[in-house]
Amino acid sequence: MPRVPVHTVSDAPAGSQATLTALGQQVGKVINIHAQMAHSPTLLELYATTERLLQEHSTLDVAVRRAIHLAVAHANDCEYCQAAYTGAARAAGHSEEDTKDIRRGGLPGDQKLTALLDVAREIADNRGYVEDTTWKTAVEAGWSEQEILEAYAEVVRTTMTNYFTHLVGTELDLPPAPDLD
Repeated sequence: MPRVPVHTVSDAPAGSQATLTALGQQVGKVINIHAQMAHSPTLLELYATTERLLQEHSTLDVAVRRAIHLAVAHANDCEYCQAAYTGAARAAGHSEEDTKDIRRGGLPGDQKLTALLDVAREIADNRGYVEDTTWKTAVEAGWSEQEILEAYAEVVRTTMTNYFTHLVGTELDLPPAPDLD
């Protein structure tokens, strides 16, 4: 049972209406996570601003960003975000099987991306701590220190959404992520 209302644009607090409208246009509809974040205009704006900054300034391409989101959502056991980020990863060019592999631990045919996802998962699993060998493997795979720090920013952004859905009990209004066989 959700702990906060699932708002529509018209019944959201006035400070959330423009941002909720914009997010709905980006996604194609107002989804429950945004509709619940709208209960706090500050929270919704924090999320939207973080997402906008990462979209506009990250050197990571959208397919890499979406893979990080999906890997972290799986690490954080967020059913809602795994569903959302599976759809986003598919829209960014990953196949359904890729999305399963990302959730399982990496892409067998892409060791470079897998190395960065290992960093992201360790950040999520270990409260920010990453083993030297994991960092070194990512650098040796071709990731710059700047890109690794941007991956960290993606982990923070994703953890915010994961923990939010856990906190408020966001109900799934998207196709679920496929089962891992």
